Amino acid sequence: MLKENACQEFSQKIKNAQLLMQQNFKCAIMYLNIYFDRGDKSTMFLEERQEKILEILAENGKVLVKELAEKFGVTEDSIRKDLGTLEQDGKLKRTYGGAVAIREKIHVAEANKRRTLDVEAKRKIATIAFKLINPQDMVFLDVSTINIALADLMSKSTNEYKVVTNMIDIISILAVNPKIDVICVGGKINKSRDGFCGGMAYDYVSRLKPDIAFIGAVGVDVKENSASTYNIDEGHTKTKLISVSKRTYIVAQMSKFSTDGNYTFTTLDTLSGVITDTKPKDDICKTAEESGINIICN
Repeated sequence: MLKENACQEFSQKIKNAQLLMQQNFKCAIMYLNIYFDRGDKSTMFLEERQEKILEILAENGKVLVKELAEKFGVTEDSIRKDLGTLEQDGKLKRTYGGAVAIREKIHVAEANKRRTLDVEAKRKIATIAFKLINPQDMVFLDVSTINIALADLMSKSTNEYKVVTNMIDIISILAVNPKIDVICVGGKINKSRDGFCGGMAYDYVSRLKPDIAFIGAVGVDVKENSASTYNIDEGHTKTKLISVSKRTYIVAQMSKFSTDGNYTFTTLDTLSGVITDTKPKDDICKTAEESGINIICN
């Protein structure tokens, strides 16, 4: 009898030990899930998830807390902490319910330095723009290194053009072709941009009626329906040029679609189009179509 009771007692101790081990194991798993911030649907580490969030942000331009929580199988608070960390690192900007990508603020570089950047992209844009020009057109070429490439194409053409420009480099390129009448817009020279701006330039532009104008920009923001530049005087001149021209096109390589200036000089839906070198991402194309913005890339 004593032996039987001892066996039962020993058996119960084993069961209690097994139960305790199971409970401790569950606690350990819960601890690890909390520590590594994992969920039922995800085996990602914290850093991996944040990298994935940045990839989604780069793809779509924005992310939503609720959608990310469902995707990674974690709580919305966990996602908010991720977004807070990434914002502190300067990798995104938090908004109500999510976050958006940070648009880069680029510094103005001198024109002769900018000419060596994105050369192939600029040539492609210039080629597209050149096809839009009709013989006998009055063409305005705004301050832009893309327009330098366009001027080079025009200088080799046998057609007759009347070209008005506020950029010094363009004047020297076109002056060699006797079939092209070159008119210079004077005013205050912006040395870093290699062009003229200010009150005199604005006044001269206001008296013109170009058939077509190609306008440079520091930044193009399709979702905000805007184009921007740094210099306010230059921005005023661009705005006036758009209002007096029959057809107006922004010329900007795709890299400009993720940068901003400090001064918005036009909305994109009021232009004849935006000429760029590659097709934008699907979300940008969708926004452009919905907003009536004409993006030309071929």
